Amino acid sequence: MDWKLELVFLPVSDVDRAKDFYVNKVGFNADFDERPSDSIRFVQLTPPGSACSICIGEGLTDAPPGTGSNLQLVVNDIKAAHDHLKNNGVDVSDVDVQDWGHFVYFADPDGNKWAVQYIPWRNTGQDAGQEAGQDTAQGTVQDAGQNAG
Repeated sequence: MDWKLELVFLPVSDVDRAKDFYVNKVGFNADFDERPSDSIRFVQLTPPGSACSICIGEGLTDAPPGTGSNLQLVVNDIKAAHDHLKNNGVDVSDVDVQDWGHFVYFADPDGNKWAVQYIPWRNTGQDAGQEAGQDTAQGTVQDAGQNAG
C-alpha cells in the first residue's frame, strides 16, 4: 500500500499576501481558493511537478504564523531555482554546496522557512557516497552556471 503525503498546512497571518508570494514570486500553482464557511478559507498551492501541496488559509490551524520550518523542495537545477527566486524579488541565500546536496534557503513574508535542494547523485545514477558522484556533482554545478547564462 502506498502512503503519499498530500497537504502540509502552513500558518500565515495574511492569506492574500502569502498566496501572492507563493504564486507570483516562488511559482507555485494556485489549485483552490475556497471559503466553505464564514470562518474557514482554504487555499491549496502546489509546487510545479509536485504531488504534495501546501495549504494556507483562515480557520485551519492554531499554529502561530511563521512557525513552519524545515520545509524542503527538490529541484534538478539549483542555479536556475536560485535565479528564479532572486529575479522574482525573493530574499534567497547563495547556493550552499555540500557533499550530500546543494541548497538555497528562503522564507515567506511570515518567516516560514524553506530549503530548496539539488541532489546531484539522483541525476547521475550514482550512490550518494560514491566518489564519482561527488565529482559529477561539482561538475554539474559548474555546468548549470554555464548553461544559465
